Amino acid sequence: MAANIQTVGVIGAGQMGGGIAHVCALAGFDVMLNDVAPDRIKAALATINGNMAKQVAKKTITEEQRKAGLSHIKAAEKYDDLASCDLVIETAIEKEEAKRKIFSDLCASLKPEAIIATNTSSISITRLASSTDRPERFIGIHFMNPVPLMELVEVIRGIATDDPTFESSKVFVRKLGKQIAVSEDFPAFIVNRILLPMINEAIYTLYEGVGNVEAIDMAMRLGAHHPMGPLELADFIGLDTCLSVMQVLHEGLADSKYRPCPLLVKYVEAGWLGRKTQRGFYDYRGEKPVPTR
Repeated sequence: MAANIQTVGVIGAGQMGGGIAHVCALAGFDVMLNDVAPDRIKAALATINGNMAKQVAKKTITEEQRKAGLSHIKAAEKYDDLASCDLVIETAIEKEEAKRKIFSDLCASLKPEAIIATNTSSISITRLASSTDRPERFIGIHFMNPVPLMELVEVIRGIATDDPTFESSKVFVRKLGKQIAVSEDFPAFIVNRILLPMINEAIYTLYEGVGNVEAIDMAMRLGAHHPMGPLELADFIGLDTCLSVMQVLHEGLADSKYRPCPLLVKYVEAGWLGRKTQRGFYDYRGEKPVPTR
């Protein structure tokens, strides 16, 4: 029997959490947005408001839909505030120990039938499920960034995920107006297993001096019709996230072709993580982005 999902909790009010709250609220779900830092929830609400206003300006939604959407989102400063949720989606940092701690702390606050989902882009769903009291009601629901614009969601079952949880999750994703790609629980699933090695290879191409930043990005934009060059895309995703996905692939599949490029490691060590820190393969501190190599 598939559960009827009406109230959705979102843990983490960053770029992904805010985007997920945004699309859930517009689809008519009640949303409880949680973060360890209350000021991050405030900032996310302001961003959601701004992004919905852009949608109104582009005529993709009406002013009435924007107002209704915003009225569906409430701040949830403690896990206990998520007690009424039918589904809780975790969108915290891409580090397994951080996610496991959230899940073990969260379970006591939830009703027994609540489904727990993770938005991880690469970590084993089966392993994360084992840190909860309900592995059969645990699933991967991986949204793409930026959530309001991207049409795809990957749905990933763990070894213990039961059929009602899988069916309820698919119904929920369809209600958001998204397309579903079902993936097996292998490192990095489908999109990132293909995308991140391509980005890593672009970084190797830079590292080995085959081309400079601009040449590599232009080559893939104009030569392969990609909307964004791979280095520009890496900056957009966050170089720390790119590195952690490559590490998951390298450790999980034990194949040298997934070895993270030393230059990617160096940039992350320098704290040059891309757009969010104003520097990555491009420097974003001026009027227009300038390559850093």
